[in-house]
Amino acid sequence: MGLYIKETKDKGRGVFTDEPIKKGTLIEICPMIVLPAEDRVHIDETKIFNYYFLWGDDHSLSAIALGYGSLYNHSRKANANYESYYDENELHIIAYRNIKADEEITINYNNDPESQEPMWFEQDV
Repeated sequence: MGLYIKETKDKGRGVFTDEPIKKGTLIEICPMIVLPAEDRVHIDETKIFNYYFLWGDDHSLSAIALGYGSLYNHSRKANANYESYYDENELHIIAYRNIKADEEITINYNNDPESQEPMWFEQDV
């Protein structure tokens, strides 16, 4: 499968696929750069604030996903999910449903593709 980055209508850059992806397919394994807890206060004042994941069993750490990992956009109708592997410092992106060619791949930032809880940045709620 070929992943590519493209500007979206209203979310900036997003991750897209150039061919169909079947539900359950592992789309990407993203290595994570894990940052110490004390760095978060500084990160929150930078543009990186919009791209990091809470990390570790207690979410006390922050991590930046390499590959396309930090570029997947949020959706409450996500077509992919992510699984965090803290010991391996990896984030796995997995198709939650069938994804069409040239469709944007989205994840629910609540780490539950069924969650309808709004995120702080959503304007339409």
